[in-house]
Amino acid sequence: MAQTILHKAETRGHASHGWLNSYHSFSFGSYYNPERMNFGALRVLNDDTVDAGMGFGKHPHDNMEIISIPLEGNLEHADSMNNVAVIKNGDIQAMSAGTGIYHSEYNQDAHQRVKFLQIWLYPNKRNVTPRYDQITLNLTDRHNKLQQVLSPSADDAGVMIHQDAWFNLGKFDAGVSTAYTIHKPGNGVYVFVLSGEIQVNDQTLQTRDALGIWDTEGFTITATTDAEFLLMDVPMEF
Repeated sequence: MAQTILHKAETRGHASHGWLNSYHSFSFGSYYNPERMNFGALRVLNDDTVDAGMGFGKHPHDNMEIISIPLEGNLEHADSMNNVAVIKNGDIQAMSAGTGIYHSEYNQDAHQRVKFLQIWLYPNKRNVTPRYDQITLNLTDRHNKLQQVLSPSADDAGVMIHQDAWFNLGKFDAGVSTAYTIHKPGNGVYVFVLSGEIQVNDQTLQTRDALGIWDTEGFTITATTDAEFLLMDVPMEF
């Protein structure tokens, strides 16, 4: 029988640093909840808003798969691998920190804020050579269907990471329904609602709510209003 855990939007951790407003689905920084450390290999899901002209200075990471999904505005990325790029809504960025990298992220726009999801996954390989990947997605490919945006294979749709994980984005009109099959035995899915309202099987989720579901082969998603959501299919043991 399927196991589930419900994380309502208002139960997330919150940090306001003036220039940064961040909601944490899992323990992060000054927010610590021993019951909210991770969902399988999914370690961090931060819902960040960065003020105009502000950003994260250069800081280190290692042995983590780091994914950024911009929702609004443009975010400039620079790293110790000599990558300089701007990510915007419709893009997805992935980094394998591996043996260690430094990077910074800035909102160079003097007038517009940036909203993005910062996601960390534990890798299935340690101390890999750091790598960077960024693609621009076709937004129409998620209208009333699931658009794969991340996988373990460079030959598959989306960016590649070092973990048996698959991410999909959907933007459904009210009334649209789809069945989702979990990719690999032992994986679970963390469903995160970006906007609107959906039902996962019989559980109603609203904007920024999340549901983790595992010990099942799949589930049904139905949009009860126009809705956008992210599915993160990750190993529960790693």
